[in-house]
Amino acid sequence: MPLALVSDIHGNDIALAVVVAELERLSVERVVCLGDAVQGGPQPREVLDRLAALDWPVILGNADAFLLDVPVDSPEPITEAQLERRAWTLSQLEQRHLEQIRAFVPTLDVELDGGLTLRAFHGSPHSYDDVVLPESPDGQVEKLLGGSGVDLLAGGHTHLQWTRYVDGALYVNPGSVGLAYDRFDDDPQPKELAEYAIVTGGSVEFRRVPWQSAS
Repeated sequence: MPLALVSDIHGNDIALAVVVAELERLSVERVVCLGDAVQGGPQPREVLDRLAALDWPVILGNADAFLLDVPVDSPEPITEAQLERRAWTLSQLEQRHLEQIRAFVPTLDVELDGGLTLRAFHGSPHSYDDVVLPESPDGQVEKLLGGSGVDLLAGGHTHLQWTRYVDGALYVNPGSVGLAYDRFDDDPQPKELAEYAIVTGGSVEFRRVPWQSAS
């Protein structure tokens, strides 16, 4: 039975709806969301309501945690624009939505076919703030992802579709549903492409589906 991995929706319900429709067409019923579901986009309420209806397990991302509390030890400076966006997002949500975010989990182990285990998280199993990139030094990647004891590792955070073996486990980043971009552009801009991945046994298929904004 395949498992879909979605991540970094960032309040983009239009893109999420397109991914949901494609998963229904492909008859993929098992899905895990790897975090950063709400903050940053124009439809935070709609995304949370859709996720609640779908009943997907959701990992807590740094942008989700930012809505609950402004961190005092953020690894990156917090700008006034981010605080203004946070205030606007919170104005769109009800108390039930905040309780929904509080129920997001830091990590989740998922049993796959063939006796395989996948560990889902946002940045790394240790912190949603950890950054793992294709060019990250081997030692850094081993420190953040090594020694897991599972067969597959699934993380988001960096909005990049890529995969790599780490200490005997296959690491998968499905990219971003709501805020995909080409990092090799001179001036990277968000693209109207929703990225996700499908895991079947020990193999991974990266997928992109176009969506179109109402504007």
